[in-house]
Amino acid sequence: MQPKSPSILECPVGRAVETVGEWWSILILRDAFQGATKFDEFSQSLGIAPNILSRRLAHLTESGMFVRRRYHERPPRYEYVLTEKARDFFPVVVALLAWGNKHLAPKGESIVLANRSDARAFDPIVVDAAEMRPITLANAVVVPGPRASRGMRKRLASLKAMNPAVAPAGD
Repeated sequence: MQPKSPSILECPVGRAVETVGEWWSILILRDAFQGATKFDEFSQSLGIAPNILSRRLAHLTESGMFVRRRYHERPPRYEYVLTEKARDFFPVVVALLAWGNKHLAPKGESIVLANRSDARAFDPIVVDAAEMRPITLANAVVVPGPRASRGMRKRLASLKAMNPAVAPAGD
């Protein structure tokens, strides 16, 4: 466990990384989104050592991403059921898939996200729900929320991106 500064603990990105940032966790969630629920299914799909899988499943359960439900009495066997909190993580996995296909698949895509009803490939983007416009580095800025501490407000005010006159890198 890494020591955490107040700015990391207060930051939603820092808290999210604390919950799912370990790479096995994201792959476990990916497999759960594809229907895996049982220890053996995760183990077979991922080729992960059983002790690591046990720890990651326990962490994801303690974090509220899974509910552990017994499906067999003797011997006791459990399945891991996605919670609403975990289902809300699905767009993050979609964004990782889209980014990986765009930047890490030089010979072409090996997996494509598609519409369930007609198998038409999706082209995922992150949009603002109010205006249905893409959210990009050029049009977004991080501002303090209503519960931001003085330290967080000071940190955000010191960021170059907070100054509307400063164009983000690459634009």
